[in-house]
Amino acid sequence: MKQVQDYIRTIVDFPHEGIMFRDVTTLFADPRGFRMAIDQMLHPYAGVDIDKVVGLEARGFILGGAIAHQLSVGFVPIRKKGKLPGRTISQEYTLEYGEAIVEIHEDAIQPGERVLVVDDLLATGGTAEAGIKLIERLGGEIVSCAFIIDLPELGWRKRLEAMGMEVNALCSFEGM
Repeated sequence: MKQVQDYIRTIVDFPHEGIMFRDVTTLFADPRGFRMAIDQMLHPYAGVDIDKVVGLEARGFILGGAIAHQLSVGFVPIRKKGKLPGRTISQEYTLEYGEAIVEIHEDAIQPGERVLVVDDLLATGGTAEAGIKLIERLGGEIVSCAFIIDLPELGWRKRLEAMGMEVNALCSFEGM
């Protein structure tokens, strides 16, 4: 019986030499694999009070939208700077190759709303950390962070947990 990780393709030396890129588009393209991933991502939250699902750009939108639909709650995107049309708040973060900025609409999360943060991959963790900070600045309470893949060698799961976050991942891969 196939597991979620069996649907994930590894591309060697992408985007540059030494990186083992974990490509979830092959998971998304397979109806059984995609359903399995969504069902497994939902499982820890059965019966949990959640008001909004926040998806981190860009693959987090695909997962977050499906999860929000299944939970019958709203979906909120956190996007790269300049992509949202309304009034936003911003958060800078560090990437392995530079810096970036993400934004959220300033009215997307109301104080006290319980939020599930969703993305495909927990690697360098900068996007997740920036998203968490944005949600907290709006007064949201983060219930958990859910990912398909964790890259434990990079240590970001422990860093998010040290911030008080619950972290769930469906699978992990060694290396970068």
